[in-house]
Amino acid sequence: MARPPSTVGPSAAVLLLHGGAETGLAAPPPGPLNLPAVRMRPFARSVAGATGGEDGGVLVRTARYAHRGWNGPREDPLHDAVRALEALRREAGDIPVVLVGHSMGARAALRAAGHPLVRGVVGLAPWCPADDPVDQLADRDVVLLHSTRDRITSPRASQHLTVRARPAGARACLVAVRGSDHAMLRRAGQWHALTARIVAGLLGLGPLPGPVEAALALPPDAPAVDGTLDLDRLEV
Repeated sequence: MARPPSTVGPSAAVLLLHGGAETGLAAPPPGPLNLPAVRMRPFARSVAGATGGEDGGVLVRTARYAHRGWNGPREDPLHDAVRALEALRREAGDIPVVLVGHSMGARAALRAAGHPLVRGVVGLAPWCPADDPVDQLADRDVVLLHSTRDRITSPRASQHLTVRARPAGARACLVAVRGSDHAMLRRAGQWHALTARIVAGLLGLGPLPGPVEAALALPPDAPAVDGTLDLDRLEV
């Protein structure tokens, strides 16, 4: 049954951040030529369905990048993410936000998580350099999804980030997706469904999968294996 339209202002938001490149000062290509952005559209639809979307008082927005690359110390997508968060604040006030990012966009989401609106991050095949900071993740929920066969970004680096983030005060875990790929084309429906369910759970709009909830409650010194889940053992 569809939720009745909300009669009050938005109560929460989800901000999607698509992937990009390590370097690139040109703007992303427009429309359907921007494949990383196109790749996030089914995630936006799934998240809107799971949260009720604007009819349920949840805004679903996509960040826009000025440049297609991270560009070293320029960290261009990080600044784009912060600008998008500030735009949400102007639009809807101090509402809780969950960031959903893929690859470079996940790196930007993790780095922008210290913004006061952010309550959680869902990182899809995230780019997690070993020297990126984690202090900004304190008191945030961080769920990373990563294919075990990813050849573009490292699932081991994602696991290591969750281990570093917990002592910094984050609630963090990793879901391993077997038999998939960096572009999330194989097993796409499961990527979309699990992401939507996690986002709804982080916003308090539905239950988290039990194993994810338990993993987020692990103590700071929990071993990596305890915080690493197998998608095939989750009910999605």
